[in-house]
Amino acid sequence: MDLQLFSNDVKSVTDVLRNILLSFIPLFVAVDAIGVLPIFVSLTEGLDKQQKNKIIVQSMVTAFLLAVSFILVGKLVFKLLGITLGDFMVAGGALLFCIAIIDLVSQTKERRIPVKDVGAVPIGTPLIVGPAVLTTSLVIISEYGLLPTVIAVIGNILFAGLIFSGSYWLIKVLGEAGTKALSKIMSLLLAAIAVMLIRKGILLFIGH
Repeated sequence: MDLQLFSNDVKSVTDVLRNILLSFIPLFVAVDAIGVLPIFVSLTEGLDKQQKNKIIVQSMVTAFLLAVSFILVGKLVFKLLGITLGDFMVAGGALLFCIAIIDLVSQTKERRIPVKDVGAVPIGTPLIVGPAVLTTSLVIISEYGLLPTVIAVIGNILFAGLIFSGSYWLIKVLGEAGTKALSKIMSLLLAAIAVMLIRKGILLFIGH
């Protein structure tokens, strides 16, 4: 009996870890921290280490608050507006596909740069947490659950902060061409995920 309980506990933990990993991957593609890295470098050029660290913390806090708030309130908004999961998957997939195509065909991910609070805007949002991350987050909640999604979001934000912290060395190793190439690969993966979401949304319509 104890052995059976232990086996069930192990299976439960394994399932949770699997869901976290499956949630992390599409969010990792949507955040595209490596692709955003050159923009971070250009926005913080000439600043000392303390100023850069302050901007990184500000961007992570902004991204976390925005993403978690959207995750917690998003489903309630759906219920009030009468939006189904299938509706959102098709619409979200179409949006992600458009974002991916724009990133694929554009030379740079240019954003309007504000005079102050650069950590909050544009680094925290829309660079770390933008439409792609918000759309992906709500969709994977229904696929893998709330807890794995929140953990995956936090993990990706922390990873982005880590990437930005080592920005000097990463740019030196990858070079500008390397970061651009990786960004394009991320955009291609995002497009594939978008097609998958649209397909699943259509299957939900057919199933009903």
